[in-house]
Amino acid sequence: MSIPKTLSVAGSDTSGGAGIQADLKTFQELGVYGMTVLTTIVAMEPKTWDHLVFPVELSIVEAQLRTVLDGIGFDAMKTGMLGSVDIIELVAKELKRAGMKRIVIDPVMVCKGTDEVLQPENTEAMLQFLIPGADLVTPNLFEASQLAKTGPIRTREQMQQAAAIIHEHGAKHVLIKDRGVIEPGRAIDLLYDGQVFDWHEAAAVKTSYTHGAGCTTSAAITAGFAKGLSVKEAVREGKAFITKAIAGGFPLNSFVGPTLHAAHRLEGSVN
Repeated sequence: MSIPKTLSVAGSDTSGGAGIQADLKTFQELGVYGMTVLTTIVAMEPKTWDHLVFPVELSIVEAQLRTVLDGIGFDAMKTGMLGSVDIIELVAKELKRAGMKRIVIDPVMVCKGTDEVLQPENTEAMLQFLIPGADLVTPNLFEASQLAKTGPIRTREQMQQAAAIIHEHGAKHVLIKDRGVIEPGRAIDLLYDGQVFDWHEAAAVKTSYTHGAGCTTSAAITAGFAKGLSVKEAVREGKAFITKAIAGGFPLNSFVGPTLHAAHRLEGSVN
C-alpha cells in the first residue's frame, strides 16, 4: 500500500494543541504519513502561561532535514515556527538543493495569546528566502500585515492589497485567513493566485478554544496537496476540516483551549 508522505518543519508545542503536535494529528486524521523536523521547543510557565521559546541547534535541524530530504522524500510539506534567521536560511537552502515542490509556508510570528512578534528579523528572512519558493503562503491577518508591511487589515480590500503584495515576493498562491475580524460572524479566507481573488467563507464558530487553528489549517491543506488535490481543492478541504475542529474545541486548562482534530469523524459525539 502506498500512502502520501508529508513533512512538517516546525516547533514543538508542549501543550499539544499547536505546532508539530497539531500537524501530526491533522496528517493522521486526513490519511497521510507525517514526518517532522523540529526547529524550536515551546514551553509555558504553569502559573502564567508565559511562553518560553528554545530554538534547536542549527546542526540538529540540518541533520533532520537531510534525513527526510535525502533519505525519504515527501509529497508535500509545510513550515511553522522556525525560530531564527539561520534556521529559515537553512530550510530554504536545503529545499532548493533537494528540488522539493508542493511547499506550504505558514509564517508563524507569535505564539497564540501573545501580541509581540517573536523575532522581527524573521519576517525579513521569510520574505527573502522562503516566500519565493512557496506554492502557498497561509498568513492570518496579523502575519499578512507584517509580510506586506501594511497597517492593520480591517477590510476585504485591504486583504486583497496585502495578498497582492505578498504574491509579488514570489509565492505562487497566498491564502489570508480571517476568523470574524473583517465581518463579525463570518470566517473569511482569501486565496490569490496572482490573477483571481477567490473568497472562501463559512460561519465563524463562537468559541475561544482556537489554539493551533493556524497550524491545523496549513497542515490540512498540506495533506490535500500530498493526496494530489489542486490548491483550491486543498484549501476548500482544509477550511472544512478546521471549521469542524474549531467547533469541537475544548478547554485544556484555565489559559488555553485547542481545536479537536478528530471532530470531522466524531461529529455526533463532539462536545
